[in-house]
This record gives sequence, structure tokens and C-alpha cells, in this order.
Amino acid sequence: MKFRNFTKAIFTLCISLCMLVASGIFSNTAFAAVPPGLTYDQIVNTGLANKCGDILGTARGGRNFIPINPGQSVEITDLCLEPTSFFVKEESNNKRKKPEFVASKLMTRSTSSLDFVKATVTGNSDGSLSLVETDGLDYQPITVKMPGGELVAILFTIKGYKATTNSGVNGLTTSVDFVGTTDVPTYRGSGFIDPKGRGLAIGYDSAEALPAKRNAFDNRSVKDDSTSKGTLSLQIAKLNADTGEIAGTFESEQTSDNDLGGVEPKEVIIRGVFYGKVNS
Repeated sequence: MKFRNFTKAIFTLCISLCMLVASGIFSNTAFAAVPPGLTYDQIVNTGLANKCGDILGTARGGRNFIPINPGQSVEITDLCLEPTSFFVKEESNNKRKKPEFVASKLMTRSTSSLDFVKATVTGNSDGSLSLVETDGLDYQPITVKMPGGELVAILFTIKGYKATTNSGVNGLTTSVDFVGTTDVPTYRGSGFIDPKGRGLAIGYDSAEALPAKRNAFDNRSVKDDSTSKGTLSLQIAKLNADTGEIAGTFESEQTSDNDLGGVEPKEVIIRGVFYGKVNS
């Protein structure tokens, strides 16, 4: 009986030590983007996992500076983009009134941020910087609702992002702005089948009972999964040269889902905040 109790005590001690080590590991990695000390049960379904990090105690135009010489490259890791507002271009019923962007409501649950994105920043001979996105969770399907009730599907993306700054910056500061283009893949893949069984890679070429010249009557029979282009700007507003952290705001202008070429896509503007780490 004493031996059994002693074995049980040793086993309990080992389990406790393992849990202590594991809690230390996860507190430094997986939960780094949320307030420390929170458990999984305290984070789940709260939206905290969708939040990007932030930097306190710095302001735009400060003295913090990360120099990047011509030909030198640094890597940005853990780049996170958290959208906070959405605007969809709406056609007016009045022909004399120009179309305008209207504020729309995010309908997707707390899975709208891009995270763990990697990018390379290279210094150019004129003192400007070039940024190229290389990897990460760089796109996210989301849905917004316009004031009139129309639902708009969007593939929020930073995929293939290539951007530059003005000349003479010679490094990362709190007044550097990256402006460039992104790839906007199709919201629906080639394996998608519409309600009538039509698809690009699979399914029917056209719906049954349509005439031979169906394309003139129904453009939804012609599927297109081509990639379009969008524009994205990153404005660095906060920087900590000691830790290599950068943060600021972004604005993305891209198109919405076109249902594989079946409908006319809408123009969308997405604004929000971003955070990343510079590894020189």
C-alpha cells in the first residue's frame, strides 16, 4: 500500500512538472498576441485570437529608426492585419448621382484577420525600400452586409503583395508608408459547383434545357477563376527599434467575389490596423 501511494505521488509530481513547462512554453509563443495569463477557456469565443498586437509608448515621427542600407534585406515576421471597417461601392438609383462607398457591417465571426504573414524588405540605391510578401495566412474569406441588406462576399488578401516607399527614407521609421499591389484570387475555387451543377473543373458545362447558344443567354455557364489585382498601403505609425516591432494602419482597395465570372464584382475598401516584427 505504501509503495502504491509513493508511485502515485511520483506520477502526480511528474504531471505537475510537465504542465508547468508546457504553460511556460505556450505563454511565450501561442498566446503572445493576447494578454498574458489567460487560459484557452478564457480566450475561446471572445474574439481575442482575432486581435493583432500593438506597441505602447511610441508616436508617429519619433526618433526610433531601423536602418536598411542599399542591397540589405530584413525579414518581417508575424505580420498581422486586423480589419476594422469596410466600405462597398454602391450604385445610386439616381442617374445624376455618382456611385459612392457606403459603410458595411462585418457578418463573419472573429476570423477576419490575416496573421503569421512574412515579408522581405530590401533597401534600394535611392534610399527607398521594397517590400515583398512571401508566406503566411495571407488571405481570409469574409462577408459584409450593406445598409440595404445585400451580402457581399470578399476574399481579404495580402497575397503577392509588392510595395515600395518614397526615396530617401533609408530605413524603417514612424513616417514610412508602403504602397503597392496585391493578388486577389477568386473567392470560389475551380472545384465549386453552382446550384445548377455547373463548374469549371468539375460539373456540367451548362444547365440542362438551355439552347446551344447558351452563353448569349446565361453568362453563369462560362466560369472564370482568374486572379485580379488590388492596392494596399501600410502606414507605419509606431516603431520600437529595440524589439523590432512595428505597427500602424492599412487601407486595401480590391474587388469582391464575382461568382466565377457570373456576376459583376463590387469595389471594396478595407481599413484596419497591422502589427509585425522586424528581424534584421
